[in-house]
Amino acid sequence: MINIPTSLFLLLVLSCILQVSSNGDAEILTRVKRSRLLDPEGNLNDWLITGDNRNPCNWTGITCNSQNDAVTAIDLSDYGLFGGFPYGFCRIRTLINITLSKNNLNGTIDSSPLSLCSRIQVLILTGNIFSGKLPEFSPEFRNLLVLELESNLFSGEIPESYGKFTSLRLLNLNGNSLGGIVPAFLSNLTELTRLELAYVGFEPGPIPATFGSLTKLSNLHLTNSNLVGEIPDSIGNLVSLVNLDLAQNGLTGEIPESIGKLKSLNQLELFDNKLTGKLPESIGDLTAMRNFDVSQNNLTGELTEKIASLQLVSFHLNDNFFSGELPRVIALNPNLVEFKIFNNGFTGTLPRRFGKFSGLTLFDVSTNKFSGKLPPHLCYGKRLGNLITFGNRLSGDIPESYGECGSLNYVRMADNKLSGLVPVKFWELPLTRLELSNNQLQGSIPSSISNARVLSQLEISGNKFSGEIPVRICDLGELRVVDLSRNRFSGSLPSCINRLKNLERVDMQENMIAGEIPSSVSSCVKLTELNLSYNRLRGGIPPEIGELPVLNYLDLSKNRISGEIPSELLKLKLNQFNLSDNKLSGKIPSGFQQDVFKQSFLGNPNLCATDMDPIRPCRSKTEPRLILVISVVCIVALIGALVWLFIKTKPLFQRKPNRTNNVTIFQRIEFTEEDIYPQLTEDNVIGSGGSGLVYRVTLKSGQTLAVKKLWGGPGRKPESESVFRSEVEILGRVRHGNIVKLLMCCSGEEFRFLVYEFMENGSLGDVLHSEKERSAVSPLDWTTRFSIALGAAQGLAYLHHDSVPAIVHRDVKSNNILLDHEMKPRVADFGLAKPLRREVNNGVSDVSPMSCVAGSYGYIAPEYGYTSRVNEKSDVYSFGVVLLELITGKRPNDSSFGENKDIVKFAMESALCYSSPSPEGKAMNQDSLGNFRDLSKLVDPKMELSTREYEEMEKVLEIALLCTSSFPISRPTMRKVVELLKEKKALE
Repeated sequence: MINIPTSLFLLLVLSCILQVSSNGDAEILTRVKRSRLLDPEGNLNDWLITGDNRNPCNWTGITCNSQNDAVTAIDLSDYGLFGGFPYGFCRIRTLINITLSKNNLNGTIDSSPLSLCSRIQVLILTGNIFSGKLPEFSPEFRNLLVLELESNLFSGEIPESYGKFTSLRLLNLNGNSLGGIVPAFLSNLTELTRLELAYVGFEPGPIPATFGSLTKLSNLHLTNSNLVGEIPDSIGNLVSLVNLDLAQNGLTGEIPESIGKLKSLNQLELFDNKLTGKLPESIGDLTAMRNFDVSQNNLTGELTEKIASLQLVSFHLNDNFFSGELPRVIALNPNLVEFKIFNNGFTGTLPRRFGKFSGLTLFDVSTNKFSGKLPPHLCYGKRLGNLITFGNRLSGDIPESYGECGSLNYVRMADNKLSGLVPVKFWELPLTRLELSNNQLQGSIPSSISNARVLSQLEISGNKFSGEIPVRICDLGELRVVDLSRNRFSGSLPSCINRLKNLERVDMQENMIAGEIPSSVSSCVKLTELNLSYNRLRGGIPPEIGELPVLNYLDLSKNRISGEIPSELLKLKLNQFNLSDNKLSGKIPSGFQQDVFKQSFLGNPNLCATDMDPIRPCRSKTEPRLILVISVVCIVALIGALVWLFIKTKPLFQRKPNRTNNVTIFQRIEFTEEDIYPQLTEDNVIGSGGSGLVYRVTLKSGQTLAVKKLWGGPGRKPESESVFRSEVEILGRVRHGNIVKLLMCCSGEEFRFLVYEFMENGSLGDVLHSEKERSAVSPLDWTTRFSIALGAAQGLAYLHHDSVPAIVHRDVKSNNILLDHEMKPRVADFGLAKPLRREVNNGVSDVSPMSCVAGSYGYIAPEYGYTSRVNEKSDVYSFGVVLLELITGKRPNDSSFGENKDIVKFAMESALCYSSPSPEGKAMNQDSLGNFRDLSKLVDPKMELSTREYEEMEKVLEIALLCTSSFPISRPTMRKVVELLKEKKALE
């Protein structure tokens, strides 16, 4: 018998126990992987129990205790996993950390099986798709230190059990759509160092005053959490705070003086609230603070020397009502990097030493009342990127030192009194935008501007610039906007303009430009606006302009242009069109012989038209014999041509149909394709797009049709094929009074066309935004706008909820809502529409992801930027934008909204602003805070609203803002939108 020492025996036993335990953990892990997780990328392929792979401590994502190989942590972050919550992991008795962030895990988390995890200290589930109510935690979770559930789809109120985590150090619920208000019971978590409740859809509620007991907090993050009321004085008790972020809420009142007690504060974010009064002097005591942002409030008063002396890195006071001069000491700050004080009432001169002692990167003092000269040392640190000073009273020269600032990429100095020559090197800087409009600058554009290779916007209108436009400007391949209007430029337009493939807008009106319009402009296929009016241009209008696919603004008036008007211009879909006061001659193309275009041709005495008073008629009665002779000759020639054409081509408009044509009829009709072919002529074109031309066809019976002829032949565009297929597949089976009717389609080898019912009043976008006078449509009253909104909502609700399969439109916008003779709306243009395939996983119905972004700029939902999971809620967002268009009468990206602001942001700010009692003629409602809201700046001035209509409009605004919520889960369904609109209509 062998004697084994006791110590060695115990060591062998312990080793066996640990080996068994390790094998058991491995079995748990592999079982959970098989039953609860899907690993399409194969990141967990090493989770296998094999001869040499029995210890899970070597597996991906597993951390063990180095002394005994016990599994302590599972971190599977960003591994592309699918499935539900893996409760089984908690059967590992030594496990204290579960981190599953940035995956595709979904479903609800049930409190009963979750009780297995009561030993857990760290639970991190951020960036998944978990839904339902927040999980309940039993009292056994007394050891929980970190709970992070950020960026999921959780809803409902925060459970009271969350106030009983006595050891919790970090609570993060950011980015969920929670209900209720910020609960006061969270003040029981006295060990908290971080509290994250940002971007949460709470109901309006205050910051609990009891939060003052959370004295260990270093981070309090309550951004965009629907907070209202005043900031409590108890905030000053949070003496450990390093970061206080209460931005993007509805906080009111003054900033409390007690905030000056937060001596450790590094960052204070209070922007985008409704705070009033002066900045408390105690803010000057926050000497550790580096980032300070109180922008977008209603703050007043002057900037004191004490606050200006803070050694801040970012100093943001923009969009308030501050006044007075800037203390000179502010320019001595060695840390200053970002300085934003735009949209205030500051006066006096800018401190001369700005930038001399710090590495400024952003300097924005626009829209104030500053005078005097520009500070010469702004780029002393060679880091300045954005220089924005527009909308002041600044004078003098642009400093030569600015031309040496190679870091500059964005300059806006318009609407001042700057004078003198622009430094030559300033033109050569690597800028993306150069805006110097409406000053008193002079000189010429040097050829060396070609060095500004990334320049996208060149806006120098309203100055005294002269000389020729340099040919080297064509080297700037990134140019999108060129505005040289209201200067003294001469010479001719560079023929090399065809190299500027990204051009979208060209404004050169009110100069002395001569020569001819280069035909090469047709290569600028992104061009939407071309204004060359009030110049000295001569020659003819290049027919090639008609080939520009998206041009909608063409103004060539007040020139010396001659020749006939090219019929090719009929291909354009023009909102603004003006050829007046030139030397044009001949017959106006019949497609332009409409009252809406009458003003476009005045001042051309040699133009004629059939019946377009005061344009002279084309047929002269003074030479009937000559006309007779010409007529006979023309008739003979025409007969000969027709005979030749009949023999050679067997035309499409023969009564006998071509057997290769595939005709499909979707509605009861009394015409054939043969009735349509002859009328697909240039004179009947009423619009064009990326997929083809749209014609207005009037049959002999008097019925009017809209015919979309898609690009065909050998050069057929692939997008037109997709449009044809989508429209036929979807509209061919859809039947609803608010969706445009597809009557028939015809497809041949060289052409395809779709025939729709004709909408007499065009699109909602044209009616709301077109600058053309429309005799048939006066400005829409509110009753009509509401009716249009309700009808369009009902059409979309049908697509989402009643169509089988459900359909997402993907391009909802005002231009795709057509109006019949009674102004009844029809949702149209289904070229981007897709049927929704619903896949069921773990009992949860999900919409399968879209493969690519679709839609129109200004209407696209924000989630397109970070997820491919696109469903009906993207249409809901776009419809919310349409509602805002109906209320405001403005386009989604109207320039009046200001820099980087769209109609949603504009409406939100207008709806939240405060005002005294309403102006005469406008009804006012009191919101839940007892404050009056003045929406007069939001409402389309073309509408005259009664008190009842104003109240109804307010309710529709609420629906629009709900539809345009940043979070898809917060948006109502279209069926709910219809219900809400009908409820608002009940106000009558």
